[in-house]
Amino acid sequence: MKKLVFSAYFVLQVVFVFAQSTGFSGKVIDSKTQKPLQNVVASIQNTTFTTLTNAAGVFTFNELTAGSQTLLIKSTGFKDQLLVVDVEDGKILDLGIVVLEEDVTFEQQINLITILENDLGDDNSGSENTAGLLQASRDTYQQTAAFNWGQARFRIRGLDNEYSNTMINGVSMNKLLDNRPQWGNWGGLNDATRNQEFTMGSAPSDYTFGSILGTQEINTRASIYRKGTRLSYAGTNTNYNWRAMATHASGMSKDGWAFVISASRRWAQEAYFEGTDYSANSVFASVEKKFNDNHSLNFTSIYAQNRRGRNSSNTDEINSIAGNRYNSFWGWQNGEKRNSRDREVDEPINMLTHYWKINDKTQLTSNVMYQFGKIGNSRLDFVNAANPDPTYYQNLPSFFTSLYNSDPTTVPSEVFQPGGLGGVPTPNLIGAMDAPFFTQRQIDWDALYRANTVPIVDENGIEIGREAGRSAYVLYEDRTDDNLFVANTILSSQLSDNIVMNAGASYSRLKSRNFQMLTDLLGGSSFLDIDPFQEGTAQQPDLNNPNREVGVGDKFGYNYNLFADHIDAFTQFKFTYRKIDFYLAQSYSRKTYQREGLFRNGIYAASSFGKSDVIEFDNFGFKGGLTYKISGQQFLTFNSLYMSKAPSMRNVFFNARLSNLPIRDLKSETVSNLDLSYIIKTPTFKARFTGFFANIQDATETSFFFAEGALEEFEGDGGDAFVAEIVTGLDKLNMGVEVGLEYQITSTIKATAAASYGQYTYNSNPNVVLNDDARAARGLSPLVNLGESKLKNYRQPGIPNQAYAVGLEYRDPKFWWVGANVNYLADTYLDVSSVLRTNSFLRNPFDLNGGQFPEATQERVDQLLRQEKFNPYTLINLTGGKSWRVSGKNPVTLGLFATLNNIFDVQYKTGGFEQARNANFRELNQDVSSGTPAFAPRYFYGFGRTYFFNFYVNF
Repeated sequence: MKKLVFSAYFVLQVVFVFAQSTGFSGKVIDSKTQKPLQNVVASIQNTTFTTLTNAAGVFTFNELTAGSQTLLIKSTGFKDQLLVVDVEDGKILDLGIVVLEEDVTFEQQINLITILENDLGDDNSGSENTAGLLQASRDTYQQTAAFNWGQARFRIRGLDNEYSNTMINGVSMNKLLDNRPQWGNWGGLNDATRNQEFTMGSAPSDYTFGSILGTQEINTRASIYRKGTRLSYAGTNTNYNWRAMATHASGMSKDGWAFVISASRRWAQEAYFEGTDYSANSVFASVEKKFNDNHSLNFTSIYAQNRRGRNSSNTDEINSIAGNRYNSFWGWQNGEKRNSRDREVDEPINMLTHYWKINDKTQLTSNVMYQFGKIGNSRLDFVNAANPDPTYYQNLPSFFTSLYNSDPTTVPSEVFQPGGLGGVPTPNLIGAMDAPFFTQRQIDWDALYRANTVPIVDENGIEIGREAGRSAYVLYEDRTDDNLFVANTILSSQLSDNIVMNAGASYSRLKSRNFQMLTDLLGGSSFLDIDPFQEGTAQQPDLNNPNREVGVGDKFGYNYNLFADHIDAFTQFKFTYRKIDFYLAQSYSRKTYQREGLFRNGIYAASSFGKSDVIEFDNFGFKGGLTYKISGQQFLTFNSLYMSKAPSMRNVFFNARLSNLPIRDLKSETVSNLDLSYIIKTPTFKARFTGFFANIQDATETSFFFAEGALEEFEGDGGDAFVAEIVTGLDKLNMGVEVGLEYQITSTIKATAAASYGQYTYNSNPNVVLNDDARAARGLSPLVNLGESKLKNYRQPGIPNQAYAVGLEYRDPKFWWVGANVNYLADTYLDVSSVLRTNSFLRNPFDLNGGQFPEATQERVDQLLRQEKFNPYTLINLTGGKSWRVSGKNPVTLGLFATLNNIFDVQYKTGGFEQARNANFRELNQDVSSGTPAFAPRYFYGFGRTYFFNFYVNF
């Protein structure tokens, strides 16, 4: 009797509670299998109310405010459902069945992620300067930019990805060394990293203040993955040839455990460009323990090791002889291709995340992350030996056809008059026909091994063998071994019916060990650690250990540590009303940098060993925006941002390999942004029209090159030197329009169109300083201030300023689909040299009074310094797929997805740069006037015709 009374009392209590509740419930099923979907995310837009469907596919909200609410239902691999629900006070509405349809673009999103080889960092930062964010939201424009224009190095709004923020579970993955993400740290784990949220531009993010390109948040919480197993096998001819991948998600068990495991292997003996081998192995694990409704703990571990052979940039001369796929970095050894420029990334990530639901309106997420490992870029080194690069300028035909005698004491005076070349051409056509490049286009590994050995002769002087000698050539790695610790916390709270607050704080600590390590003596016995281009004590990389003979595994050349501390905090308030929504956000960050030299370099004996001063930067940011709801289908949105941004550590210590000295009087960048959008969303037509404006001021950039005649202070040699170029006070102005259109012509046919028209220019004349180690070795100041570089109004390089696309897609009810798109890209520009646009370009190094070259007319100067614009091109792509459902107790889905990109095999340049070796007017004029310049621009090329197919099984 007591049990009956208690049960009746409990039932009445439940009925009473729900009678007083206000909200709604529903059930989510798969349109194909008609099965309930577990762990589907249901959220009320512009609030913190979020829940997951249970094993029966049911979700419930029961503490809402009466009135119109917008419900978003989403799950990876399905199309989002956006529903408007009129909530009645004191009632729980039953929405009935909500059907989710398969998103056919999901296969495209998790497979068509292409990283162009020329975008990959070779400065040992490990970061990859890819074409914007690699994933896209369902916005038509963003999908087009990522999947169709990405192959042409298109960057959204012309911005580098250091102005975006990529996060895993709310932890920023942008490297402290250069502010860019290292995509290789989770490469190959497409299935495991598919749960993503994306914000465009400076729009508000729940996880961070962000910047002007957007935020990409990858969520690896085990319980949100759809239960099941997925196996896939893919083939392509881009950066790798084959990929095998397997993923299993357990779903949340009754005892509160959930786990996800994923692994993949990608490989190629030779990818698209010659000699580019590829090997990558990736493993992912995420385990969650749900202690109760308020506390969960999740551990994520990511290990993605990859090694790839790099390909070279080439001049038109080189490609005209060897073809656009030519790569100078490899050669034959024992019947196999061996690349001298391998790049390896091996940096595991371990992250512990605590989810705390403080109450129904407030949540706190906290993380601790530890990342360690290594990044290496290999290359050849040589001492007192010929350059082994087959494209070294003295090996090319142009070396013989562009020769000039420019000694003013032996050249008739009339050639120095305006219009003259300032020298006598002496082309050697016979030498050009016999140029070494014609017969030896690749690295001669056998010759390197032979140079490192000495002959063994018998008593008659006949060679009977060879033995190891001191190596003239070796292979080494530029290594970076990072140890990174991060702790952060993110708070989200519904302060009232109309106000949501997001706040966060983060601390990062980095120790980065940087050194040069010998990896192969190439048949020799040891290698002498000296700088052959210097004299005396300046030859010694480490005065504490002079004239060292180094072997495999030894550090040599340079050895130093970098330390960085980063504190970041932000608050954000979002206000939601019937006709208008708006937000305000602010941030504060503090970065400190320090270098510790472990070698006492002979050139910088007083400033290379021990710890440098601590360099500090304090920065602030403010942003705000609003959405005006014209109607339920039309919106106006506005976003604005102003922030300061610390320079990256690599730009602070411009000569970090040898010296503790930072750039003097370095300032933070200031970044500002405005964008205005008109958005239409109807069941059959979606459109977005956006105008944007971004202004970056006081940027700093550093680079290294060999310059001839750039330093007129040198006496007698014209100022030839290997220099570091430091550009400060560089402003960039990016503005333009974006358009994305989508129209559902019929239930099976959809048309899309996208357009981007931008103007991405330099907006200042920055200051240029050259750092020359040879001057320091002579006891002079290594810094030479070349003054102002006239870069204003030049175009920023490597970005199509115009991009247009139209597409048509047919989706059959029997679960197959096919699509085609046509893309036109234009107005991509060459990267210009800052040095060539300073006054030093016109100074005559032979004139002791510092006069200009007499033959330098303004017309000819303008011709030589005109920025090259690449030819426009059209790329046509085809995509298609088919899926099958195998009925049974546990249904199995099979699928095939395939693409054919650039079907007409169009050859096009994606970028390139001027060589600054000819750093004064006369040398550049002579080189160009020869018709076969030896130091012509070097270019990067996009892929020609490529394919990709992926077969998968879900069960």
